[in-house]
Amino acid sequence: MGTSRPELKGTFGAVSSTHWLPSAVGMAILERGGNAFDAAVAAGFVLQVVEPHYNGPGGEVSILVRPAGSDEVHTICGQGPTPQRATIDHFNELGLTQIPGSGLLGACVPGAFGAWVRLLAEFGTMRLRDVLDDAIGYADGGFAMLPEMASIVASLGEFFTHEWPESALLYVDTGNTAAPGVRFRNRTLANTFRRIVDEAEAASPDRDAQLDAAHRIFYQGFVAEAVDSFTASAEVLDATGRRNRALLTGADLAAWTPGIEPALHLPYRGRYGVHKPGPWTQGPVFLQQLALLDGFDLGGMGLDSADYVHTVVECAKLAFADREAWYGDPDQSEVPVGELLDPSYTELRRRLVGSSAAGEPRPGSPGGRKPWLPDLGKPVQYTSVEQPDWARQLLNGLPSVVQLTEARGDTCFVGVTDRFGNTVAATPSGGWLKCSPAVPGLGFALGTRAQVMSLDAGHPNALAPGKRPRTTLSPTLVERDGEPYLAFGTPGGDRQDQWTLEFFLAVADAGLDTQAGTESVAFHTDQVPSSFVPHESRPHTMVVEQTIGDQVIAELRQRGHEVEVVSPLSLGKVCAVGRSGTDGTVFAAASPRGPQPYAVCR
Repeated sequence: MGTSRPELKGTFGAVSSTHWLPSAVGMAILERGGNAFDAAVAAGFVLQVVEPHYNGPGGEVSILVRPAGSDEVHTICGQGPTPQRATIDHFNELGLTQIPGSGLLGACVPGAFGAWVRLLAEFGTMRLRDVLDDAIGYADGGFAMLPEMASIVASLGEFFTHEWPESALLYVDTGNTAAPGVRFRNRTLANTFRRIVDEAEAASPDRDAQLDAAHRIFYQGFVAEAVDSFTASAEVLDATGRRNRALLTGADLAAWTPGIEPALHLPYRGRYGVHKPGPWTQGPVFLQQLALLDGFDLGGMGLDSADYVHTVVECAKLAFADREAWYGDPDQSEVPVGELLDPSYTELRRRLVGSSAAGEPRPGSPGGRKPWLPDLGKPVQYTSVEQPDWARQLLNGLPSVVQLTEARGDTCFVGVTDRFGNTVAATPSGGWLKCSPAVPGLGFALGTRAQVMSLDAGHPNALAPGKRPRTTLSPTLVERDGEPYLAFGTPGGDRQDQWTLEFFLAVADAGLDTQAGTESVAFHTDQVPSSFVPHESRPHTMVVEQTIGDQVIAELRQRGHEVEVVSPLSLGKVCAVGRSGTDGTVFAAASPRGPQPYAVCR
């Protein structure tokens, strides 16, 4: 197949991300002598500046790390837990059956900053100032506003002015009209980052001590104090149509540190080893799909044939049904990951894949357990007689402006590999400017990730104090023949582990290079409810890009799929980097979907 650009190849390093500036910064860090982990941290902080509509310091990140010369893949958990005051009883008292996706009620401990600093401390080589300088520079000096950011600010500007004044100070009262390409500055955020660096350097001349100090400054120092002061008194209008206070406190921040744990692993086709974060993310659903598909001759079916697409989608339905029934924070819930990935369980599930499209979700019974699809409650309703557009936006917990289109963006990705063989994949998100007001004096918003949790007591993903929400953030690392091979990810919420799976299958089973893989036809099912409020689902619908072809669409409809056709190159933004184990060549690719994903390689 033809591609819009070549797969980039080099010998020095490769970076791919969902914005050209972080990609450029990542390569600059490599050229200054940093390793892949230094580069990823620098790129991650720049992403917080240039894509505040998709991520920020108040959000979260899931990171996979493979150091050169090691067979181990580590997960750094940047998903902060719920506040100690977050209980199901509290939401029942408010008369809610869902946690709102806007405002302050869904705020968790901000995990992104701590996780990036932990990555730098454990695996990087540079000082904090080295990796924050570019983020400070872009926040202070400005960057070109993306169309998505401009659309959100234009849609919510009036609401910010009247209800979230600190957000208005940052995004409305800037002297600029919200428009694509306008030079935008966030000097408040620049000052926050600058103060963290200055205070960390004042604490000690030692690099490691400075990084420890940076964590304390954010989670116990002036940042935590600003968050605590704000959440203790602010009553914020949210999707309920009422003003509610946050449950998050400074004490919640002070008690948290990002964890490092082994990544989950699954062999595929006897040649590949695939690594994902644990069931506090949706990551294992990628492995469950692969396990099911390992029993089918996808190569014989032909890439993007009706047989191929049907089989991939039906396996996705089974895996995601298990996600809904079984995934949650393993520190607080029993999550039978080993049994979900057991070959005997997989074989039983594989037998459910028939020639016709399945309707309702069918979770399995690992170890004989009874599956439990949680009650996700009823969407909150804005209670005002008038329904301004901003009220419609608040009712949806995704960061994008709600429009009558299928393609929508959310979340970010950065992947880096260097000449030594160090590899990292990270998916940051949360702290979206649309969903929560900016914290006074800090220049960023808190996240609302608790919205993905159920108020159905006892479920693995039910709300409880100090519990990690089951995040959708799901990067992937792959080895081939025992050597580091691929790191990839995409924005897309629940659909991340469908679009990236299709990319990987195109590379591993169909033999495409990574750039061609990012441009292969994308499709997905929305059978299970969305993780984000209002938790919509479309059990019988399959969404496919138009380039799949009329004949395949017709065949899929004959199998019972309600096929919804969307524009070519409109689903996902897969970015990938990799390394050849034979000669050390590095390579990179970035999807042409959307205007800003870019890969850099030299």
